Amino acid sequence: MQSAFKKIVSKWDNSSPLYIQLANNLRQIILEGKMTSGDSLPSERMLTEITGASRVTVRKAIGRLIEEGLLLSRQGAGTYVAPSIEQSGEELKSFTDDARDRGEAPASIWLVRSIASPTEEEAKHLRIGGSDPVVRLGRVRLSDGEPLAIEHAVVPVTLLPSPENVDTSLYQALEKIGVLPAKGTQKIRASLATPTEAALLSIHEGSEILRIERHTFLEDGTPVEYTRSAYRGDKYVFVSDLHECVD
Repeated sequence: MQSAFKKIVSKWDNSSPLYIQLANNLRQIILEGKMTSGDSLPSERMLTEITGASRVTVRKAIGRLIEEGLLLSRQGAGTYVAPSIEQSGEELKSFTDDARDRGEAPASIWLVRSIASPTEEEAKHLRIGGSDPVVRLGRVRLSDGEPLAIEHAVVPVTLLPSPENVDTSLYQALEKIGVLPAKGTQKIRASLATPTEAALLSIHEGSEILRIERHTFLEDGTPVEYTRSAYRGDKYVFVSDLHECVD
Protein backbone atom coordinates (compact mmCIF):
# COMPACT_ATOMS: atom_id res chain seq x y z
CA MET A 1 0.00 0.00 0.00
CA GLN A 2 2.91 2.36 0.72
CA SER A 3 3.78 2.45 -2.99
CA ALA A 4 0.47 4.18 -3.67
CA PHE A 5 1.40 6.94 -1.23
CA LYS A 6 4.97 7.33 -2.51
CA LYS A 7 3.62 8.29 -5.93
CA ILE A 8 2.10 11.49 -4.56
CA VAL A 9 5.45 12.92 -3.39
CA SER A 10 6.34 14.35 -6.79
CA LYS A 11 2.98 16.03 -7.36
CA TRP A 12 3.44 19.17 -5.23
CA ASP A 13 3.20 22.55 -6.99
CA ASN A 14 2.40 26.16 -6.16
CA SER A 15 -1.18 26.16 -7.44
CA SER A 16 -2.81 25.69 -4.02
CA PRO A 17 -1.90 25.16 -0.34
CA LEU A 18 0.08 21.97 0.23
CA TYR A 19 -2.50 20.44 2.59
CA ILE A 20 -5.21 20.76 -0.09
CA GLN A 21 -2.96 19.05 -2.65
CA LEU A 22 -2.24 16.27 -0.17
CA ALA A 23 -5.96 15.90 0.64
CA ASN A 24 -6.76 15.74 -3.10
CA ASN A 25 -4.13 13.06 -3.66
CA LEU A 26 -5.24 10.99 -0.67
CA ARG A 27 -8.83 11.28 -1.89
CA GLN A 28 -7.80 10.05 -5.33
CA ILE A 29 -6.06 7.00 -3.83
CA ILE A 30 -9.28 6.10 -2.03
CA LEU A 31 -11.59 6.77 -4.98
CA GLU A 32 -9.36 4.68 -7.27
CA GLY A 33 -9.91 1.74 -4.95
CA LYS A 34 -6.32 1.52 -3.70
CA MET A 35 -7.83 1.84 -0.23
CA THR A 36 -11.29 0.53 0.57
CA SER A 37 -13.84 0.83 3.37
CA GLY A 38 -12.29 -0.03 6.72
CA ASP A 39 -8.66 0.23 5.60
CA SER A 40 -6.46 2.13 8.04
CA LEU A 41 -4.61 5.22 6.88
CA PRO A 42 -0.87 5.28 7.67
CA SER A 43 -0.06 7.24 10.80
CA GLU A 44 0.67 10.98 10.63
CA ARG A 45 4.33 10.23 11.32
CA MET A 46 4.51 7.69 8.50
CA LEU A 47 2.71 9.99 6.05
CA THR A 48 5.15 12.75 6.97
CA GLU A 49 8.07 10.45 6.17
CA ILE A 50 6.51 9.16 2.95
CA THR A 51 5.40 12.50 1.51
CA GLY A 52 7.96 14.91 2.96
CA ALA A 53 5.14 17.17 4.12
CA SER A 54 5.10 18.60 7.64
CA ARG A 55 3.06 17.01 10.43
CA VAL A 56 0.78 20.08 10.46
CA THR A 57 0.16 19.74 6.71
CA VAL A 58 -0.64 16.04 7.03
CA ARG A 59 -3.01 16.70 9.95
CA LYS A 60 -4.87 19.44 8.04
CA ALA A 61 -5.20 17.22 4.95
CA ILE A 62 -6.61 14.34 7.01
CA GLY A 63 -8.95 16.74 8.81
CA ARG A 64 -10.32 17.95 5.48
CA LEU A 65 -11.17 14.39 4.41
CA ILE A 66 -12.75 13.68 7.80
CA GLU A 67 -14.96 16.77 7.30
CA GLU A 68 -15.98 15.40 3.90
CA GLY A 69 -16.93 12.08 5.49
CA LEU A 70 -14.40 10.14 3.44
CA LEU A 71 -12.30 9.26 6.50
CA LEU A 72 -13.27 8.45 10.08
CA SER A 73 -11.09 8.92 13.15
CA ARG A 74 -11.60 7.22 16.49
CA GLN A 75 -9.58 7.67 19.65
CA GLY A 76 -7.19 4.75 19.98
CA ALA A 77 -8.28 3.20 16.68
CA GLY A 78 -6.57 5.54 14.22
CA THR A 79 -7.96 6.91 10.98
CA TYR A 80 -9.60 4.71 8.39
CA VAL A 81 -11.67 4.86 5.21
CA ALA A 82 -15.35 5.40 5.98
CA PRO A 83 -17.74 2.66 4.86
CA SER A 84 -19.56 3.24 1.57
CA ILE A 85 -23.24 2.65 0.96
CA GLU A 86 -23.63 -0.12 -1.61
CA GLN A 87 -26.83 0.32 -3.58
CA SER A 88 -28.15 -1.93 -6.30
CA GLY A 89 -28.13 -0.38 -9.74
CA GLU A 90 -30.90 -2.74 -10.82
CA GLU A 91 -33.50 -2.46 -8.07
CA LEU A 92 -36.34 0.08 -8.25
CA LYS A 93 -36.19 1.32 -4.67
CA SER A 94 -36.81 4.58 -2.85
CA PHE A 95 -34.23 6.49 -0.82
CA THR A 96 -36.50 6.06 2.22
CA ASP A 97 -36.69 2.27 1.97
CA ASP A 98 -32.97 2.02 1.26
CA ALA A 99 -32.09 4.03 4.39
CA ARG A 100 -34.50 2.06 6.58
CA ASP A 101 -33.09 -1.23 5.29
CA ARG A 102 -29.70 -0.06 6.62
CA GLY A 103 -31.28 0.67 9.99
CA GLU A 104 -31.03 4.43 9.51
CA ALA A 105 -33.62 7.21 9.80
CA PRO A 106 -34.48 8.97 6.50
CA ALA A 107 -35.48 12.64 6.42
CA SER A 108 -35.81 15.51 3.95
CA ILE A 109 -35.11 19.22 3.76
CA TRP A 110 -37.62 20.57 1.27
CA LEU A 111 -36.36 22.98 -1.39
CA VAL A 112 -39.56 23.09 -3.44
CA ARG A 113 -42.91 21.31 -3.23
CA SER A 114 -45.38 22.81 -5.67
CA ILE A 115 -47.51 22.45 -8.79
CA ALA A 116 -45.98 24.05 -11.89
CA SER A 117 -45.70 23.81 -15.64
CA PRO A 118 -43.11 21.33 -16.94
CA THR A 119 -40.00 22.33 -18.80
CA GLU A 120 -39.72 21.18 -22.39
CA GLU A 121 -37.40 18.36 -21.34
CA GLU A 122 -39.71 17.24 -18.52
CA ALA A 123 -42.76 17.24 -20.78
CA LYS A 124 -40.87 15.12 -23.29
CA HIS A 125 -39.83 12.52 -20.70
CA LEU A 126 -43.30 12.37 -19.13
CA ARG A 127 -45.04 12.40 -22.54
CA ILE A 128 -47.33 15.27 -21.60
CA GLY A 129 -48.10 18.67 -23.07
CA GLY A 130 -46.19 21.80 -22.15
CA SER A 131 -49.24 23.25 -20.41
CA ASP A 132 -50.07 20.07 -18.46
CA PRO A 133 -49.30 20.71 -14.76
CA VAL A 134 -46.82 18.63 -12.79
CA VAL A 135 -45.98 18.19 -9.13
CA ARG A 136 -42.43 19.43 -8.59
CA LEU A 137 -40.52 18.02 -5.61
CA GLY A 138 -37.04 19.23 -4.74
CA ARG A 139 -35.29 18.23 -1.53
CA VAL A 140 -32.08 17.28 0.21
CA ARG A 141 -32.23 13.67 1.38
CA LEU A 142 -30.71 12.85 4.76
CA SER A 143 -29.97 9.59 6.53
CA ASP A 144 -29.39 9.72 10.29
CA GLY A 145 -29.14 13.49 9.90
CA GLU A 146 -26.37 13.37 7.28
CA PRO A 147 -27.10 14.91 3.84
CA LEU A 148 -26.46 12.30 1.16
CA ALA A 149 -28.34 13.40 -1.96
CA ILE A 150 -30.27 16.16 -3.69
CA GLU A 151 -33.38 15.02 -5.57
CA HIS A 152 -35.58 16.88 -8.06
CA ALA A 153 -38.62 14.79 -9.00
CA VAL A 154 -41.45 15.66 -11.39
CA VAL A 155 -44.75 13.71 -11.55
CA PRO A 156 -47.85 14.52 -13.67
CA VAL A 157 -50.73 15.95 -11.62
CA THR A 158 -52.98 13.37 -13.28
CA LEU A 159 -51.12 10.73 -11.23
CA LEU A 160 -50.22 12.74 -8.10
CA PRO A 161 -52.93 15.37 -7.46
CA SER A 162 -51.11 17.31 -4.74
CA PRO A 163 -47.51 17.76 -3.54
CA GLU A 164 -48.85 17.63 0.01
CA ASN A 165 -49.50 13.92 -0.53
CA VAL A 166 -45.74 13.38 -0.25
CA ASP A 167 -44.31 13.29 3.24
CA THR A 168 -41.12 11.22 3.55
CA SER A 169 -41.38 8.91 0.54
CA LEU A 170 -42.65 9.70 -2.95
CA TYR A 171 -43.07 5.99 -3.68
CA GLN A 172 -45.16 5.47 -0.55
CA ALA A 173 -47.42 8.33 -1.63
CA LEU A 174 -47.76 6.85 -5.13
CA GLU A 175 -48.49 3.40 -3.71
CA LYS A 176 -51.34 4.79 -1.58
CA ILE A 177 -53.13 6.12 -4.65
CA GLY A 178 -52.41 3.05 -6.76
CA VAL A 179 -49.78 4.36 -9.19
CA LEU A 180 -46.58 2.86 -7.80
CA PRO A 181 -43.98 2.48 -10.60
CA ALA A 182 -43.51 -1.09 -11.81
CA LYS A 183 -40.37 -0.57 -13.91
CA GLY A 184 -37.88 2.07 -14.87
CA THR A 185 -34.49 3.04 -16.19
CA GLN A 186 -31.72 5.17 -14.77
CA LYS A 187 -28.46 6.66 -15.99
CA ILE A 188 -25.52 7.35 -13.68
CA ARG A 189 -22.56 9.56 -14.50
CA ALA A 190 -19.70 11.01 -12.51
CA SER A 191 -19.52 14.77 -12.00
CA LEU A 192 -18.29 17.48 -9.65
CA ALA A 193 -20.39 19.36 -7.11
CA THR A 194 -21.35 22.93 -7.93
CA PRO A 195 -21.06 25.55 -5.14
CA THR A 196 -24.80 25.24 -4.41
CA GLU A 197 -24.72 21.43 -4.37
CA ALA A 198 -21.64 21.45 -2.14
CA ALA A 199 -23.36 23.74 0.36
CA LEU A 200 -26.51 21.60 0.45
CA LEU A 201 -24.56 18.36 0.87
CA SER A 202 -22.00 19.76 3.35
CA ILE A 203 -19.08 18.85 1.10
CA HIS A 204 -16.38 20.89 -0.59
CA GLU A 205 -17.01 22.55 -3.95
CA GLY A 206 -15.71 20.31 -6.73
CA SER A 207 -16.13 17.11 -4.69
CA GLU A 208 -17.09 14.00 -6.64
CA ILE A 209 -20.83 13.36 -7.00
CA LEU A 210 -22.93 10.89 -8.96
CA ARG A 211 -25.63 12.38 -11.17
CA ILE A 212 -28.57 10.03 -11.58
CA GLU A 213 -31.42 10.43 -14.04
CA ARG A 214 -34.36 8.12 -13.36
CA HIS A 215 -37.50 7.43 -15.43
CA THR A 216 -40.20 5.18 -14.00
CA PHE A 217 -43.36 3.74 -15.55
CA LEU A 218 -46.55 1.90 -14.76
CA GLU A 219 -46.85 -1.68 -16.03
CA ASP A 220 -48.58 -0.41 -19.19
CA GLY A 221 -45.71 1.96 -19.96
CA THR A 222 -47.31 5.19 -18.69
CA PRO A 223 -44.55 7.51 -17.41
CA VAL A 224 -44.84 8.19 -13.67
CA GLU A 225 -41.72 10.02 -12.60
CA TYR A 226 -38.74 11.89 -13.99
CA THR A 227 -36.13 12.44 -11.28
CA ARG A 228 -32.66 13.99 -11.40
CA SER A 229 -30.47 13.47 -8.37
CA ALA A 230 -26.97 14.28 -7.15
CA TYR A 231 -25.56 11.69 -4.74
CA ARG A 232 -22.36 12.08 -2.76
CA GLY A 233 -19.60 10.18 -4.53
CA ASP A 234 -17.71 9.62 -1.28
CA LYS A 235 -20.67 7.78 0.21
CA TYR A 236 -22.26 5.72 -2.56
CA VAL A 237 -21.21 2.75 -4.65
CA PHE A 238 -23.75 1.41 -7.15
CA VAL A 239 -23.53 -2.34 -7.70
CA SER A 240 -25.01 -4.37 -10.56
CA ASP A 241 -25.17 -8.14 -11.01
CA LEU A 242 -23.61 -9.47 -14.19
CA HIS A 243 -24.96 -12.49 -16.02
CA GLU A 244 -23.43 -14.70 -18.65
CA CYS A 245 -24.24 -13.54 -22.16
CA VAL A 246 -25.84 -16.29 -24.20
CA ASP A 247 -25.58 -15.97 -28.00
